[in-house]
Amino acid sequence: MTHRVGILGATGAVGQRFIQLLDGHPQFEIACLTASESSAGKPYREAAKWRLDSAIPEEVRDSTVRATDPTEIPDDIDLLFSSLPSGVAAEIEPGLCEAGYVVSSNSSNDRMAEDVPLTIPEINPDHLDLIEVQRDERGWDGALVKNPNCSTITMVPTLAALDEFGLERAQVSTLQAVSGAGYDGVTSMEIIDNAIPHIGGEEEKMETESRKLLGDFDGAELSLHSAEVAASCNRIPTIDGHLENVFAELADDPAPADVRAAMESFPGADLPSSPDQLIHVFGDDQPERPQPRMDRMRGDGMQVVAGGVQSTPGGVKYNCLAHNTIRGAAGASLLNGELLASEGWI
Repeated sequence: MTHRVGILGATGAVGQRFIQLLDGHPQFEIACLTASESSAGKPYREAAKWRLDSAIPEEVRDSTVRATDPTEIPDDIDLLFSSLPSGVAAEIEPGLCEAGYVVSSNSSNDRMAEDVPLTIPEINPDHLDLIEVQRDERGWDGALVKNPNCSTITMVPTLAALDEFGLERAQVSTLQAVSGAGYDGVTSMEIIDNAIPHIGGEEEKMETESRKLLGDFDGAELSLHSAEVAASCNRIPTIDGHLENVFAELADDPAPADVRAAMESFPGADLPSSPDQLIHVFGDDQPERPQPRMDRMRGDGMQVVAGGVQSTPGGVKYNCLAHNTIRGAAGASLLNGELLASEGWI
């Protein structure tokens, strides 16, 4: 079955990734593109400053961009993908859900709301059932589903794999690519020959979203995972691919080989965009991997990559990497859309 989908904020960096990933998708057909008032009414090829390394797909080149307004979106749209700035999304998304639209959103607003599913399909697909709670509490016919922050989504699959050893605490230091700040987010004079040891709001997102993703849903409410998470977030001059150094404290004392095996065997999801193997793990013969330039496109940019696994007095340390605008943004929302379709929510 083909579902008609729309993209909110289609001209931005993540919006462009949505268009790229949806080109030729087996389930979804792009039927609506929205952007700001300044872009509304223009053909997409004129409204968007295309930044990706593939051509604009032919089926959207001449599509007319609409204003991001519930009255501008056709009634027959089954699913909306949102890449709106969080301030705009906080105003627009509830109205769309109230109007009956199902929204799979990459925007950061409402991620920690108690009745909003924050979902990685391979990690916590059961949290999608929070939609029933959401509809009861808000009186919506539609639904709002969120994916986590791009740095959170890099680390959490590896922590989920370690939870069988009794995850008690995680500390992470990130080395995040400039594309995570958007095209105009970090000037060349700021980042070339430099590293910036602060990304506003990023540390809190990692510390809170991780516990929600790893938490338990009992059918009525969601409880956060008991593990403590502390993050230090840094911007470095790579274009794509967030690299993270993780220190995990565990109740058990697994050998590095057991940790690697747990990550490698962690199950994926039976969805079109989910990689066959969720986490690729480098052995101890390649301690210098993963690296952004070498490994960010594994699994078409949808795989998490880990390596450098070593024992520590309280657990293990390792490095992990994911493509921040594919797995960490548009691809994450796309996976949630595929999960919504497979579970019958659209």
